[in-house]
Amino acid sequence: MKLYGLALPLLLGSAAGALATPTDEIQVYTSDIEPEGVFGMTWHNNYTFDGLKTPDFPGALLDNHAYSSVVEWAYGVTPWFEAGLYLPLYANSQTQGWTYNGFKLRALFVKPDYVNNDFYYGVNFEFSWSQKWWESQVNTGEIRPIIGFRFGPDNRWSFTVNPILDNSYKGGISGLEFNPSTRLDYKIDDTWTVAVEEYDGFGELRKILPASQQFHELWLTGDYTGDPISVEFGVGAGLTSVSDGLTAKLMFMTDLDGPHGLFTGNR
Repeated sequence: MKLYGLALPLLLGSAAGALATPTDEIQVYTSDIEPEGVFGMTWHNNYTFDGLKTPDFPGALLDNHAYSSVVEWAYGVTPWFEAGLYLPLYANSQTQGWTYNGFKLRALFVKPDYVNNDFYYGVNFEFSWSQKWWESQVNTGEIRPIIGFRFGPDNRWSFTVNPILDNSYKGGISGLEFNPSTRLDYKIDDTWTVAVEEYDGFGELRKILPASQQFHELWLTGDYTGDPISVEFGVGAGLTSVSDGLTAKLMFMTDLDGPHGLFTGNR
């Protein structure tokens, strides 16, 4: 816990001055969900040390020196269905200071018992309401399929792909944007996992962008599985001129109730 106390100010304290906003969530989804009847919380924090210095669209927040954060609430409805809410979604930008940017609803459907599955899969649906400076339109959506498998000695290796389709509700199927993410991880022990992640943006299905205009970031991440708090942290670097140069993420995850809950686990 002392390590977490040092890491958070280092990541967020430097964001207290001149900041902007990249994205609310930098994460590859596996088919892991909250147990049935359990509430969970994830606190996402992202800071862009070296980002794009021009807005994505007129009036948008800048990426350079960017901080953004969201609290994600989740509830295990069944062994295969998790409902989620992202609120509040906020940021601090060079141009507008602290801003409230909207909220998201999430519905995640997966193959149950992720821990014991060599092959896992699922699909996540998100529905967003955003302020005009966060997204170019108020209502957007996401379709995130989840496909993954474990391999190697003791199944310590895992490979997961999320072939994400972002939906602006314009242009039908061909107007969907293809923004996949992938993760290759190695489980060192029951506590620590290291991973390489890639996040990509290819543009709309009807017109894939030229390579020079595509978004590509490569990340090195680490996961600590603790009780009652787990942590994911990482650093990512852009691979193209339209990607941010250097970004960091820090996520805290916990069950709020249940046998290992933050408030109930020691009772």
